[in-house]
Amino acid sequence: MFTLFAALVHVAVTLVSAQGLVSADMGHLFDKRLSSGCSPSGLASCSTPIPSDLCCFESPGGLILQTQFWDTNPSTGPSNSWTIHGLWPDHCDGTFSTNCDPSRDYTNIAGLLTSQGASDTLSFMQQFWVDINGQNEQFWEHEWAAHGTCYSTLKTSCLPSGSPQGAEAVAYFQRVVALFQTLPTYNWLASQGITPSTTQTYTLAQLTSALKTASGFTPTLGCSGSAINQISWYFHLSGSLFDGQLSRSTSTSDSPKQSTCASSGLTYPPK
Repeated sequence: MFTLFAALVHVAVTLVSAQGLVSADMGHLFDKRLSSGCSPSGLASCSTPIPSDLCCFESPGGLILQTQFWDTNPSTGPSNSWTIHGLWPDHCDGTFSTNCDPSRDYTNIAGLLTSQGASDTLSFMQQFWVDINGQNEQFWEHEWAAHGTCYSTLKTSCLPSGSPQGAEAVAYFQRVVALFQTLPTYNWLASQGITPSTTQTYTLAQLTSALKTASGFTPTLGCSGSAINQISWYFHLSGSLFDGQLSRSTSTSDSPKQSTCASSGLTYPPK
């Protein structure tokens, strides 16, 4: 088992804070998250047989997928960072459910985060989780409603007694941000000599090999025409999304979906 979440925190802070993308005091994002009471070293998601307690075992969406955007037309986020798309639970086979609990389609995500002491998470989202049309609030509401409500470990019945309404959504956004901060895609590409350019082209193999060398595992790239514009990182989860451990299992393909990019002639345009 290749443990990522805890092991990469120090590396990510060093790499990302050097570029001014995150404060060195990243630990406060973890401290404010709810405690699930689940063991973070339990059975990893996508394993069988499936336990009966789905508050401590993510199912059926056990393969956790984080995607990031590289938007250039118009550009979003800092010129030296990819941005957050979301985090959703894949069914371990390339499919996933959406909009699982309309009763929890919360609005005013910014107000929810602020009222529950997560204004630092909101500030980060305002820079790095941004909508291409400037509709950040609608973007966040969509990602929570479409994907956040589908986590078995984030059901309201799994919340600690006395939790305020929307606490599971706050925990979701905090976890997305904390995970994103351990996945500095821009820095990993740059460490292998790949930076945005108006003239340079790459093969898909060059890009994926560079990312595997820098990060330790292979993500899936997405393209719009010849330009790379999306990347997907996959994890298994032990315990709850509130505070469980995210890792990659060596018994499963790093990325179950195929890239949408051509095999050659790919561009990485500047923002």
